[in-house]
Amino acid sequence: MIHLIPGDPVRGALGPTAPAELVAARRQALGLDDPLLTQYARYLQGLLTGDLGTSLSSQLPVSDVVAQRLPATLQLAVLAFLAAVLVAIPLGVAMGVLTRRGHGRRTELAFTTGSIVVATVPDFLIGVGLVSVFGVGLGWLPGAGNDTAAAYVLPVIALAVGPAAILARIVRVEMVRVLEADFVRTARAKRLPARTIHLGHALPNAVTAALTLGGLLLGAMVAGTVLVENVFAWPGLGSTIVQSILTKDYPVVQAIVLVYGLGVLLVNTAVDIAIALLDPRSTIRED
Repeated sequence: MIHLIPGDPVRGALGPTAPAELVAARRQALGLDDPLLTQYARYLQGLLTGDLGTSLSSQLPVSDVVAQRLPATLQLAVLAFLAAVLVAIPLGVAMGVLTRRGHGRRTELAFTTGSIVVATVPDFLIGVGLVSVFGVGLGWLPGAGNDTAAAYVLPVIALAVGPAAILARIVRVEMVRVLEADFVRTARAKRLPARTIHLGHALPNAVTAALTLGGLLLGAMVAGTVLVENVFAWPGLGSTIVQSILTKDYPVVQAIVLVYGLGVLLVNTAVDIAIALLDPRSTIRED
C-alpha cells in the first residue's frame, strides 16, 4: 500500500537539489527499480535472516530505530492499560452492586449511556481536548514530550479513558451475573460481610471476561498509540511510523507494522494462558 503513495523516497531522502544521476544510482543500489514482487521476495529473505533493512531517510539499521523508539511506546501503552484497569474494575464492581436485581435504574442508565459516549470518542480527540484545556489553557501539565513524569499524565489519560469505559461496562455486567449465582447466595446465607462476598467471592469469578477483553484492549492500545503519540509529540513508534509513511521509508514502516502485529499476538497468547490458569473451566480435558 505504501508503494502506491505518490513521491520518490530516494529524492525525499537526498533532497530536492540532488543530481538526477545520484538519485537514479541510489534507487538502483537499493533495488527500488526492481518489480514489486522481487522487492517483496528480497525483503522476506532478509526478514528470515533477521535483517530488517536500512532506513532510507536516516541510513540507520531499522532494528536500531525500532529499539530506540519501542520503549517509549510500551511505557505509554502499559501505563494507560494499568490506569484503565485501576479505574474500570472498582467502578464496574460498584455499579454491579448498586444495579443488581433491577435496583438503581437511573444509575444504570446514566452509567451505561455515559460509558458508551466516552468509549466512542477517539482517543486522539480526547488528547487534543486535554492539551487544549490543561496544557495550553490552564498550563498545569506539559502537552508534549516525555521528559518529565508530569508529561505522562495527559497521554496516559487520553489513551486510557475509552478502554476504561468499555472495561467497566463488562465488569458491571459480569458482576451482576455472578452476584445471582448459587455460591454467592450461599455466602450470604452464612452472613458473611458484604465486602468479603463482593471482593472475595464475586470479583474473582467476574474478571474472566474482563481479562479476555483487557488483553484485546492492551493490544489495541499498543496500536492506538500511533495517533496519540502524534498529538503529544511522543518519541515512540507511533510518531515514527507516521513520519516514515510521509517520507515513504518502506523498511521502517514494514518493521513497525510487524512489531505491532507481533505485540498483539503475544498479548493475546498471554491472556489465553492467564485465563487457563485462573479459570480451569475454560480448558477442555480428555479423561
